[in-house]
Amino acid sequence: MNRRLFLKGALATGAISLANLDQLAKANAARVAPKRMDTPLTKPGKTEQDLADTLIAHAKSLGATYCDVRLVRMLSQSVTARNNVVTGLSDNESYGMGIRVIKNGTWGFAGTREVNEASGKMTVAEAIVIAESNSKIQAVPLDLAPVQAVTAEWKTPIKKNPFEVSFKDRAQFLLDMHALGASAPLGNNKLTLTSDLRCVREEKYFASSEGSRIWQEATRIDPSTWATVADPAKGEFASRALFVLPQGRGFEYVEEYPYKDEIKEAAQEANEKLTATPVEPGKYDLVLHPTHLWLTIHESIGHPTELDRILGYEANFAGTSFLPADKWNGYSYGSSYMNIMADRTQDGALATIGYDDDGVPAQSYPIIEKGELVALQTTREQAKMIGEKTSRGESYAEGWWNIPFQRMPNVSLQPNKKPMSLDDIIKDTGKGIFIKGNSSYSIDQQRYNFQFTGQVAYAIEDGKIGHMLRDVAYYGKTSKFWDNLDAVGDQTTYMLGGAMYDGKGEPMQSNPVSHGCPVARFSNQRVINTRQQSANAKKGMMDYD
Repeated sequence: MNRRLFLKGALATGAISLANLDQLAKANAARVAPKRMDTPLTKPGKTEQDLADTLIAHAKSLGATYCDVRLVRMLSQSVTARNNVVTGLSDNESYGMGIRVIKNGTWGFAGTREVNEASGKMTVAEAIVIAESNSKIQAVPLDLAPVQAVTAEWKTPIKKNPFEVSFKDRAQFLLDMHALGASAPLGNNKLTLTSDLRCVREEKYFASSEGSRIWQEATRIDPSTWATVADPAKGEFASRALFVLPQGRGFEYVEEYPYKDEIKEAAQEANEKLTATPVEPGKYDLVLHPTHLWLTIHESIGHPTELDRILGYEANFAGTSFLPADKWNGYSYGSSYMNIMADRTQDGALATIGYDDDGVPAQSYPIIEKGELVALQTTREQAKMIGEKTSRGESYAEGWWNIPFQRMPNVSLQPNKKPMSLDDIIKDTGKGIFIKGNSSYSIDQQRYNFQFTGQVAYAIEDGKIGHMLRDVAYYGKTSKFWDNLDAVGDQTTYMLGGAMYDGKGEPMQSNPVSHGCPVARFSNQRVINTRQQSANAKKGMMDYD
């Protein structure tokens, strides 16, 4: 079940007032989905538990050696605004169950949105047929790592439930911020502010034939705002996104975020980009702010250390991994400053959960210690492939309609235990560039070569941050880049970035994930001027070395 409504230009035309947003949303919901399943969202009761038990017993009667049932409700709401106008509301709900079986040593999976015994038994039968068919081509039977059966509950710790904040109040919040941004002095240039405030709740009941019964509720919030400034005289424009990034928190996250200061700063920096100095291509020491570095970590560490990519089982969405399948343990990944943790227990992070979709408890473990690779991301079916006795707990599905597979935990660069502020690092940098915020990126099919750009960049000259630069991009090879990590900030510089919709697989699934990091410096990196590079490319001239 899902529904969607748009109020395009409603406030501008005066046809619908801000005060009527909630009434309109309620009326539309009743018209499109009169039997709404999510009011209120509550954990499954005895009916759902009995249903799951019945379906597991049915799967075993059909010859399954393993079965798990996931009942999942997903609720997603967003409010969008452009300058002083609310441009849209969306309100989507999905409820159904996914059933996974093992028969003849092979997975079979099917899902249904009809949550009842009759539909469930048909879905079990479908999953059994799929497993039997798949088993004819499976060379090696599944060998799941053991997991202890548990009865457990877990819920994202939040202070303020975002779904209890009215549409009107959420919209008013965005409009108030836009009014502040519009007061930034920009001369004759024109400012456009666009925002999206999305709230997501995932409720899940997991039951397995091994005896686990787990209920979980995850809440996430994803605010975004872009400031775009146009110079009518020159016909040019520039944008700067606010550095607010999605987190696993309640509405308190956007209320506590320093929007009031940053929205003016974003408008002014977008304006400054129009006249910034073009970067001179060459080699620089890069000081990367956490609002930028998290994406580099995601692409150059998070995905390459997924075991399915290393083994070649996964090649969608940017390919496999450069890491050797037989010599990964102890692989030299970077400098001794490089300590990377995988952590599904981290407070406020997007991939934080109590248990994965195999029923394995969330864990925190080192992936890289002092530059050496010491662990990989695994699920129950993958753990024994690399000689480990237990899973790392990385099995996850986007929703009830797809099969769980190996998904990334929160993967983060650890801060320096010794005092090291941003000022300390800048003072120690002679010729460099300071980059904040993430923008475009590209990476090759083994995640070996990459290129990244940021939202804003500043020259560092003789230990001081100088003028703004434009058209800055850096590129390199993953291991060589991390080899040149030579300074890491302390806990006071640590921030949590992340993405709500990280794509992987075929059919594609998207999942949320966070990456924490402090400010960090990478010496002697190659930087290009993107505008110059683009012009040269049109002439057939490439100046990469």
